[in-house]
Amino acid sequence: MQLALRPGLDVAAVTCDGDHAGWSPPEAQPDYRVVLVRRGRFRRRVAGRTADLDPTVGYLGVPSDEEHFAHPAGGDVCTSIRLHPSLWRALAGETDPAARTLYVDAHLDLAHRRLLRAARDGDVDYAVVERLTALLAAALPGPSRPHDADLVDRARDAIRADEPAARALLTLAALLDVSPFRLSRAFSRHLGVSVTRYRNRVRVERALDRLEGGADDLAALAADLGFTDQAHLCRTMRQHLGHPPSAVRRLLA
Repeated sequence: MQLALRPGLDVAAVTCDGDHAGWSPPEAQPDYRVVLVRRGRFRRRVAGRTADLDPTVGYLGVPSDEEHFAHPAGGDVCTSIRLHPSLWRALAGETDPAARTLYVDAHLDLAHRRLLRAARDGDVDYAVVERLTALLAAALPGPSRPHDADLVDRARDAIRADEPAARALLTLAALLDVSPFRLSRAFSRHLGVSVTRYRNRVRVERALDRLEGGADDLAALAADLGFTDQAHLCRTMRQHLGHPPSAVRRLLA
């Protein structure tokens, strides 16, 4: 579904039904792409490198990429932002992004949601472009470091699936049959964040979903998401977003 369209700019919500678990034929695109996952997960392969994508990890595509996609876990919903090379250079500069895999921290998640809100309001020429500029500023990372990528992917799976062992770093490391030191170092190298910050990032994502859906009982929300109490929820959201839940709710209204 197209959300915003102007010469050189196309923002769309893309829904895949996940009817193919195997790799698609190669696809080549003429534009730059920023793809952020709203729900579900899928895989992307470029130049022999495979990335597992979900709401915490999206991707940046450049015109030289030859892409293959697979949906072994079913369907997904994404936001696809396509930019003509001239518009990309105007917004993001002359240099191609060094990293193709994109860690979606809480700031980028909020920038994504505010872009979608601006697109729904229909002010493409000002509000959408302004939100897109903010999103790109949050999205463009430094060079990726693909150390221990498989270990990080398995840890992410356990955290996002709410595995009981993922409630503590020690038990998560034991589940993955590695030392806590190796797991922590792999996260920092591969995603640029600690395991703890990633786990809280997932919980903030779920809090954003609930607040966007109208949740107003913060104590119940904190308990449902596994925070110690409401103060812990508020403190964590301030750390990740710079705003308490009440302010975030107003931003998403």
